[in-house]
Parts: sequence; structure tokens; C-alpha cells
Amino acid sequence: MDARRINDRFMLGICCGLLAVVGLSVIASEPVAAQAGQKGALVSIDGLSSRAPAEWKEVNNPRQFRYKEFVLPRQGDDKLDAELIIFYFGEGGGGGVEANIARWKGMFEPPSGKTIDQVSKREEFKVGDVKVTYLDITGTYLYKPFPMAPQAERRPDHRMIAVVFESPKGPYFFRLVGPEKTVTHHKKAFDEWLRNFK
Repeated sequence: MDARRINDRFMLGICCGLLAVVGLSVIASEPVAAQAGQKGALVSIDGLSSRAPAEWKEVNNPRQFRYKEFVLPRQGDDKLDAELIIFYFGEGGGGGVEANIARWKGMFEPPSGKTIDQVSKREEFKVGDVKVTYLDITGTYLYKPFPMAPQAERRPDHRMIAVVFESPKGPYFFRLVGPEKTVTHHKKAFDEWLRNFK
């Protein structure tokens, strides 16, 4: 085989290799581009809708009375993800605002030397024509896998944002709870999503 033929084959090999690398680069970039255009789940309540952030992972087939459920990814060195559950017990069901505020406060223990009211912040506002009661609590979360569980697992440094959403066929009850750092990270997006129902 003469030198010219060897050189031609060598150059052909280089070209094939470059094409393969370019092809792999295009393939690798496609999921990134697709991911950048991803949208979260559209949540609709009584004719009002708001789209959840893409990083919220919707749970398929939530349990009874759970209208929607999302996992919000943990942040930093937190060991657990946060969860957002929207409960619905039927029109007019689920109890009144004050009863739910008291129940949610009972799911937390305040830090030593403080009362539960000192680590709770309550707000009331409207989203469109819907009255919203918004409760923000930090402390030790008394986790129960189901409401009637005999014992609670104490989870320190947790935070919960709970909402009563009094839409025409509601109320709906939103509960975002998880490690404090993780909930704090997602709070801005949660607040924007809540106020964007229209």
C-alpha cells in the first residue's frame, strides 16, 4: 500500500471520528434543551388555574382526599424532600378556618422558651375573589403517616406553610411541609404559584 493511500485512509478515519463526536454532542444537548422548555403541572381549582414550577414532581394517584400532591426536592444537606398536598373533602367539607389553624399548630412543637404563636405567622388576603388564609410555622414537626397513628415522629427544624383556599366549591387545604431550608428555598415559588391562580 503506497503512502498516498495510507494518508487518505488516515484522513477518512479522522473525519469519521469528528462526525461521531459532533453527533454525540447534539444528542447530549437535546435533553438539556428539552429540559429548559419543560413546564410543571397545571393545577385547576373551581375554574382557576396556576402552573406549578417544573421542579415540583407530581405524585400520580394520590390517596383519598388528596386532590394533588407534589414532591419538592430537598436542598443542601437536608435529608428529606418537602411535600405539597392539596386536600379536598368535598364542597363545604374539611372543617372551618379556625379549627384547621388550631390543628396545624398542634402538628408542631415550638423551640424551648417560645410558644407556638411566637413561631407562627398568619395572613389573610385574596387571590382574585377567593379568600385565602395563610399560616407559616417553624419548629419540630410531629410527623404522622396517617392522622390516627398512635405516635408521632419528631422532626426538628421543619417548616410548614398551610393555606385555606375558600373557592366557591371549596374549601381546599394546601399543606407544604418539610425541612426548614428546603421549604424556605421553595417558598417564593410557592407564593407566586398561589397568587397566580386566575
